[in-house]
Amino acid sequence: MAISFRDLLRDVPGARLVGPDASVAGIAYDSRQVRAGDVFVCITGERFDGHDFIRDALERGAVGIVGQRGLPEGVPGALVEDSRRALGLISARFFDYPASRMGLIGITGTNGKTTTSYLVKSILEAAGYKVGLVGTIQNMIGSEVLAATRTTPESLDLQRLLASMYDDGVEWVVMEVSSHGIELGRIVGCPFDLGVLTNITQDHLDFHGTFAKYLEAKTRFFTELGRESGPKKKRAPAAIINGDDEHGRRIGDTLSVDVVSYGIYAPATFMAEAVKIESQGLAFNLRYPGGKIAISSRLTGLFNVYNCLAALACGWQLGIPPGELKVGLEGVRGVPGRFETVDLGQDFAVIIDYAHTPDGLENVLQAARALTRGRIILVFGCGGDRDRSKRPIMGEIAARYGDFSIITSDNPRGEDPMAICRQVEEGVRRGSGEYLLEVDRRQAINLAIDMAQPGDVVLVAGKGHENYQIFKDRVIHFDDREEAARALRGRKRIGKA
Repeated sequence: MAISFRDLLRDVPGARLVGPDASVAGIAYDSRQVRAGDVFVCITGERFDGHDFIRDALERGAVGIVGQRGLPEGVPGALVEDSRRALGLISARFFDYPASRMGLIGITGTNGKTTTSYLVKSILEAAGYKVGLVGTIQNMIGSEVLAATRTTPESLDLQRLLASMYDDGVEWVVMEVSSHGIELGRIVGCPFDLGVLTNITQDHLDFHGTFAKYLEAKTRFFTELGRESGPKKKRAPAAIINGDDEHGRRIGDTLSVDVVSYGIYAPATFMAEAVKIESQGLAFNLRYPGGKIAISSRLTGLFNVYNCLAALACGWQLGIPPGELKVGLEGVRGVPGRFETVDLGQDFAVIIDYAHTPDGLENVLQAARALTRGRIILVFGCGGDRDRSKRPIMGEIAARYGDFSIITSDNPRGEDPMAICRQVEEGVRRGSGEYLLEVDRRQAINLAIDMAQPGDVVLVAGKGHENYQIFKDRVIHFDDREEAARALRGRKRIGKA
């Protein structure tokens, strides 16, 4: 499609147009991806500033520039206050507002976004809708799987994906919304029908700087519900809030949109009663405004009760009957890398989980404890070039809930892996649990499985679904699930199981 430069900018408030008009065939924010007829939007990233690449974009055929400063003369341009916000608005305009033509559910929070998104998707599909998924593990159009490079894509990539979903007949989109995505304007141009909050605990302080700023980003997602520019939806937006989360309650109290709460302890619209957690799954009685219904799931752990409640509240808010809510939720057998078991017939459990925050690690350790009277052998580390303050905190949690911890490398990125392990060790040493350091993650998994006895749980945390490991100078293939299976087969060969 083609659109005039001036028409493309019509939704950007305060945009000052300079130079002649032009016919626009596409949009790019990376000068290396500019094609003839594109508009180049100058955004500032962690390492590069798009304004430094205007000349390169023009040489590659850009017909217009959108930026905050330094626009060249004689070229169609738009001077804007915020290039990232402008990118989202013009991308939505270019693709004819795909998010306004479908239902859109945004799920945010520190932990539980991925699992909740899978549950919501299944509930919507049980009700007969074709559903798109945007998330950490993968993107999906119905059953078609597309690669995902980040939890919330850059706004241009997101609008392109949403347009593909609409063209393919998708009626509802379920999207994980990260704090990075909120802060960096990636969801600009996305009018959400529902905003869902799972929980808020410490994470991403390397990016936000303080917990207060992290909380502010999450809060802003909800306070901006219903304020998006572009075509308005007929449905008034609503917020689905975890009533047992203190930050969630405070956010809910400030909102002007309808608020639906869920929880186990504090009074809420949706409540789980008579909760049972077993190794094979969970069960509870759901009390909702229309009555009660028995719910069961193959997922386990108290944290998954909350994920189930959030998904059920979403479906109910959209008018899906209780029977279809139950069928959809109970149809989810598991989520890749989320408390995922590796079972080769051994007499102890091996569990892989993505837990990489203090709260996430505590949740999965508590869930693992409920599954065994034996030991919990924990393999975990912390990512490099990320929030350093949580490393000793996670170490202390490991010592509190685990019996034996093997501190190892996660994705060290540009940091020294041993230095990261030593920072985790500071917290582990405050507890009474035994531990050792083994920087080689493959060897750490081997050690854990080798020492396991009947009835134990080996929990490998931090990477979950990821099939890579990031070092300073390279990225290698590495999958905790594959490594655990390899170690189990090796154990069987030497007669230990």
